[in-house]
Amino acid sequence: MIFEVQGGCFGYDSVPVLRDVAFSVKDREILSVLGPNGVGKTTLLRCMMGLLRWKKGASTIDGLDLSRMSPREVWRRIAYVPQSKGTALSYTAREMVLMGRSARLGLFAQPSHADEAAAERAMKLVGVTHLADKRCSCMSGGELQMVLIARALSAEPEMLVLDEPESNLDFKNQLIVLETIERLARERGIAAVINTHYPAHALKIADKALILSRDGTSLCGPAEEVLNEENMRSAFDVRVKIADFLFEGLRYRSVIPIATV
Repeated sequence: MIFEVQGGCFGYDSVPVLRDVAFSVKDREILSVLGPNGVGKTTLLRCMMGLLRWKKGASTIDGLDLSRMSPREVWRRIAYVPQSKGTALSYTAREMVLMGRSARLGLFAQPSHADEAAAERAMKLVGVTHLADKRCSCMSGGELQMVLIARALSAEPEMLVLDEPESNLDFKNQLIVLETIERLARERGIAAVINTHYPAHALKIADKALILSRDGTSLCGPAEEVLNEENMRSAFDVRVKIADFLFEGLRYRSVIPIATV
């Protein structure tokens, strides 16, 4: 699968938000989307999936424009994990994950044993089978985030789109979410697009990075090339220092904010 956005432009009324956005992501690749608050990161995700209509440009899957595909066709290939903050639902984890099969059910159809098996596989893959009977309204933020990822995976998609999947989580749960996304991409061949506030997270798992700026322009390329000190200073109005270090034979990169500019 190759997913592309070509010349994507969007605005509300006469106010431009996104200008000529272009990127591609394929099987086993992770693309991180970064930028300051209010630049349109969530808007970009909604436009690229067809939830909002581009003013100009297009999103394509293997060269086919999403606007020419039925919603059912799109959601069989793409799964969306929205922000979980503020979510309080009375469904159990098993019920929530089973909802992810809706794109593969006919109108008024009830989930089959095959659908239930797919939901169980998704919970096992993400490691939330122990939460199967727990209500989402009683879960921690990290638990709920992993259940939402399992719900997306139960649809057996080719690409995951995740909106700030690690926000509002503690260090441990942030790492669990990041490691899960990376494992799904590397081992399962799933493409992933992640909206994040953390440049260090993008450097940790992303193959590509897309930086959105306040003027609506964007910059995309290999993560280690795009996420440099100069580009982040320009986009975020913050001086940063990128530090490289080795720990137990592995290389890590840390992004340290120094001062506003």
